[in-house]
Amino acid sequence: MNQTIQAPRDRRINWTNVTTVLSAAILISAEVFGAAFAGGWALAGLFGLGQYGVWALQVIFFLAGMAVMMSFIRAAQRIEPFVEG
Repeated sequence: MNQTIQAPRDRRINWTNVTTVLSAAILISAEVFGAAFAGGWALAGLFGLGQYGVWALQVIFFLAGMAVMMSFIRAAQRIEPFVEG
């Protein structure tokens, strides 16, 4: 019956870390997705897969790029925490 209620900790968003990670993510995503679309076009052209092959490879590489970006953001958030407190 003698329970103590702990006050919630004052958690604040560290905007410096958030902007750092988002800026890096924008730069890296431009490179990753540019390489995905160019790579899909180049490989489909090399193997003669036609227009549908280009689109299929670009979608596959785009999804792989999304996985890379999600893992980058998770890793960056561990190093540069978004919330303090």
